[in-house]
Amino acid sequence: MAPVAGKALGSEAMAGRPGVLEVVGSDAGGLAALPLAAQALIRSAALVAGPRRLLGELQPWWAVQAAAGLLPPQATCPELVPTDRPEAAWPALEVALAGGRPAVLLASGDPLWFGIGRLLLQRFGPERLRFHPAPSSLQLAFARLGRPWQDASWISLHGRDPEPLAAALQKRPPALAVLTDPSRGGAEEVRRILAASGLEMAYAFWLCERLGHPEERVQRLDPGDPLPADCDPLHLVLLIAEPAAPLVDPAALPLFGLDDGLFLQHDDRPGLMTKREVRIQLLADLELPERGVLWDIGAGVGSVGLEALRLRPGLAGWFLEQRGGSAPLIATNAERLGVRPAGILEGRAPEALAALPDPDRVLIGGGGRARAVVLAAVLERLRPGGVVVIPLATVEALAELRPQLEQAGCRVVVSQHQAWRGAPLADGTRLAPLNPVLVLKGSRA
Repeated sequence: MAPVAGKALGSEAMAGRPGVLEVVGSDAGGLAALPLAAQALIRSAALVAGPRRLLGELQPWWAVQAAAGLLPPQATCPELVPTDRPEAAWPALEVALAGGRPAVLLASGDPLWFGIGRLLLQRFGPERLRFHPAPSSLQLAFARLGRPWQDASWISLHGRDPEPLAAALQKRPPALAVLTDPSRGGAEEVRRILAASGLEMAYAFWLCERLGHPEERVQRLDPGDPLPADCDPLHLVLLIAEPAAPLVDPAALPLFGLDDGLFLQHDDRPGLMTKREVRIQLLADLELPERGVLWDIGAGVGSVGLEALRLRPGLAGWFLEQRGGSAPLIATNAERLGVRPAGILEGRAPEALAALPDPDRVLIGGGGRARAVVLAAVLERLRPGGVVVIPLATVEALAELRPQLEQAGCRVVVSQHQAWRGAPLADGTRLAPLNPVLVLKGSRA
């Protein structure tokens, strides 16, 4: 029942109301961990509904209450109605409410957050329900880590394909809580998706079990650590972004095709970088010479140009990005990968291109609405035998830029690339798609 305007709900409002179902949330501590007011509601109830795991605690709890003198002498244990199949519990609840019998329904955490609350509202309506939530599992998890969570994202895998988790990881959230589905692999499923995304080193993996229970367990697992053999089905995973991926020996890295998680990114634009599969294709299309000048325009975090320098250390790589703060980020990524750019500029194309030597290879990764102007400036400076490669997201951009290359006498090649990454699905693997990319390439004779 909705509160009356202007009247606060005081302690007297915690008494059960005839015709109203009291929906009480609990954490893994069960009945004994409930607030005193919620326990009073159960003591006064003629009917208690809830999952079997909670109802199994009620009779021992009732005996403890009686021994403590908290029950009337003739009080009997209330009628118990399992809600593991909610539709089977509705008739008994309807009868109790219609007869004015005090009724309580026990739920996990906050019933209105991925709980039974939605089904109860659909069946009974808000006027016959009153909710008393416990802290949600997310609140408890972040509390155990002592980390503010106003910047956190969350995703549920209960009965769902894992594709949304893979998509969420590509946005590189600072913190991501994953409500696992033990029947589909639980924490192991999360771990496999994290590895498939190339982000194992970019996130701390926290396994949180039985939150709120006296035997709860919260532990950080490194990529090589096995999951505990006794992992409780009642668990969730927190993925917390590391301030920076650990430093690595550049000589130990693959020659090219580096994992996305190895590149540091802008905190306020996580995930905005060229993904590994596309990077590999762009590096091939650039036909990198042993020596010469490479322009990476709209360099972002520098991923493509820096990998090009790993392949061809004799190239002079010039990086241009208009976003403030990009130069030190690209420089740090270069140091981490063991390469030295010829120069890193913060500025807008085409104006800033005037300060650069004429190029042999050009990657245009930005430009937006000014991309035609940027391409025109590039074609004025591109040396004989030079190559320009432009990844595009739309066919409209392709239609705009292709004629420019043709009119400049370039040999034009157009391709479209779609990549999928394996993600766990039940006992198998499904393919989660990345965004398709059009690649426009022009080669000067």
